[in-house]
Amino acid sequence: MALKQPAVFVAHGGGPSPLLSDPSHQGLTSWLQHFPSLLKSDPKAIMVISAHWEERQPTLTSGAAPPLIYDYYGFPPEAYKITYPAPGYPELAEYAADLLRKAGFHPALTDTRGFDHGTFVPLKLAFPAATIPVLQLSLLASMDAKEHIRMGQAVGPLRDEGVLLFGSGLSYHSMPGFSRNGGISHASAASKEFDGFLQDVVANPEFSPDQRLQLLEDWEKGPSARECQPREDHLLPLHVIAGAAGGEAGRITYDEELMGVKVSSFQFD
Repeated sequence: MALKQPAVFVAHGGGPSPLLSDPSHQGLTSWLQHFPSLLKSDPKAIMVISAHWEERQPTLTSGAAPPLIYDYYGFPPEAYKITYPAPGYPELAEYAADLLRKAGFHPALTDTRGFDHGTFVPLKLAFPAATIPVLQLSLLASMDAKEHIRMGQAVGPLRDEGVLLFGSGLSYHSMPGFSRNGGISHASAASKEFDGFLQDVVANPEFSPDQRLQLLEDWEKGPSARECQPREDHLLPLHVIAGAAGGEAGRITYDEELMGVKVSSFQFD
């Protein structure tokens, strides 16, 4: 039998930078390369909830060999030659859609959409052999925090089937606040405030599961929340992951500055 897999929220960095030896991403690149050491076993499959895909209803990639989507611009030519030929998993997509349907959602499948950089960049570093089947689950265009938690609760049972649930985003995502030269950003103080809030919400054992999920639902009340997340697309993968973990406490696995701002990654075991 497959061992139960964790649900993780992973900082994915800026575009393909972790794959391009960018000095500002050196720490993140190294952490992603060592990410498998945080797992007790290799996953049977990986479901990625990426910040870079939104649909009106939860939508799953169902192709057998999804292509890559180079959804970034302004990078050197080699950024558009990256490969990651991981197989898809149509049967798992069907099963996940059924779980979502039972939870009251109206899921859709697409066999034409490929993997965006929120998927192939971190996975190429963590699982370079590209042999583990991968599928993506979209965010909801509504940006409704509660619905993303509920979506995570619906797909949470996949963990018992050996599926790693992989939320790919950033705990800080305001483009003007990043420092491109790797120095201290003017947004550093705000990012530390909000990231500290998220760390407390996720890892403080004094919160009950219900309290933890309520705090995530009310994330806008956190310090500097909207300064750090003017649009919450890069935060909501965390809500899906926390929902999949049933609101249980997680742990901090990455805790560094990236492009001049504070970001974290979390694991729910």
